[in-house]
Amino acid sequence: MKRWKEAERDIARERMEILLDLATKTLKKDSRLTRRYVELAKKIGMRAQVRMQREDKHMICKGCGILLVPGFNCRVRTRPDAGTRVVITCLDCGRHRRYPTLREKKGAQ
Repeated sequence: MKRWKEAERDIARERMEILLDLATKTLKKDSRLTRRYVELAKKIGMRAQVRMQREDKHMICKGCGILLVPGFNCRVRTRPDAGTRVVITCLDCGRHRRYPTLREKKGAQ
């Protein structure tokens, strides 16, 4: 039973990767299809109880569900106030996502 679950999760990860790759390829042609691919990847992950990779998760808008590509449909800015953070703004729905960044330690070499 355990081997079967592991195999199911591996297949789910592969299919999620394929769908996200297709989403990046079709983004400039058809945004509705891109949203559908992202939605299917999320559903596969939920059903198989597989987490999406952090990099992929950060580049999906929680507001409209589209894949975010810097310079095309989102804006990326750094904010130095209250520690350094990155702010990603979706240009379709206007939603902001904020991520903290770690500062490098000085002097230790």
